[in-house]
Amino acid sequence: MAANPVTPVVKVAKELFKKPFTTEFPEQREEIVDNYRGIHKLDMKTCISCSACARICPNDTITMVDTETDKGTKIMPEINLERCLFCALCEEVCPTDCLILTKDYDFERYDRREFIKRPEELD
Repeated sequence: MAANPVTPVVKVAKELFKKPFTTEFPEQREEIVDNYRGIHKLDMKTCISCSACARICPNDTITMVDTETDKGTKIMPEINLERCLFCALCEEVCPTDCLILTKDYDFERYDRREFIKRPEELD
């Protein structure tokens, strides 16, 4: 059975007559769905420096860098949000659940270098 060609035209016509709207960000924010993946958060105390997140990342978004902690120098993930696909593979593979994706979506930056988040900035 062939699709009704009038249906898409009717849908487009309805959309044309809807009133446009603008969200006044950051004062107003859209409601986020439960499965939304935003900016990463790292618990530096429970990170065991296994590098599993960096190895599984399909886009080479995560690099392991030396980080000073209260227990000495450890290697921890540095994340380039500009390259991230937000696939959450890093979150899934983390054995201690120290790396998670939050619902934060504040990505406004004036300098591209600010998208590279050191471990201390992910806390």
